[in-house]
Amino acid sequence: MPTTEPPAIRRVVPAPETPTTIRAAYDIERRPHHDRPWIGLCMVASLDGSVTIDGLSGGLGNANDLEVLLTLREYADAVIVGAGTVSGEGYGPPRLPGKRIGVVTNSGRIDADTPLFRSGAGFVITSERAEVPAGVECLRAGTTRVDLAQAMARLSEVMPDVQYVQAEGGPTLNAAFTEADLIDELDLTVSPTMVGGDGLRLIAGAAERARRFELDQLLVDDEGLVFGRWLRRRG
Repeated sequence: MPTTEPPAIRRVVPAPETPTTIRAAYDIERRPHHDRPWIGLCMVASLDGSVTIDGLSGGLGNANDLEVLLTLREYADAVIVGAGTVSGEGYGPPRLPGKRIGVVTNSGRIDADTPLFRSGAGFVITSERAEVPAGVECLRAGTTRVDLAQAMARLSEVMPDVQYVQAEGGPTLNAAFTEADLIDELDLTVSPTMVGGDGLRLIAGAAERARRFELDQLLVDDEGLVFGRWLRRRG
């Protein structure tokens, strides 16, 4: 069966402009902090900031955007994602053996009978008071709401030697990571699309406060998608 080649992609920052590949562009050193892993957030958004079209993210991206996501998943030790996104996007078991997916939920309400949890790759990050289905591995942090800072500091209880975590939304979880100032790296694909509507934007509910990031890399492909890697400026 014939396959369609993904659009050619080139790096424009840092200069000089040059053709590249997703793997070459995203294979960088990510050093964990002394008290928690390195945390990257990978998202795609429209020009007007929407992270979905018709309720899903897939319509905003292309083959290169998918390859960015899969490549970063390969490099990460764990993926952290909100329960709503897991359900809406149909998350299943990771393709790579040993990879784990942490599902964040304040309530503990998840479907333990999905392939993700039946495989043993899925675990739940939730609050102390949440009721979680029997047999599901759980990391509890926070009394009635998840304390993400505490959870990330204790992630090694579930995954020993974890160094790099990829967060994948949705917007409410992005807001919680932002509020806790846990995002070290933002890998954001900007789709050349205006969506409109009332869909959620990249961050939903975080308090208004400037958090500075520095542009580390910018790629552009032949379909006009822009791929940025932004690193948190601290201190």
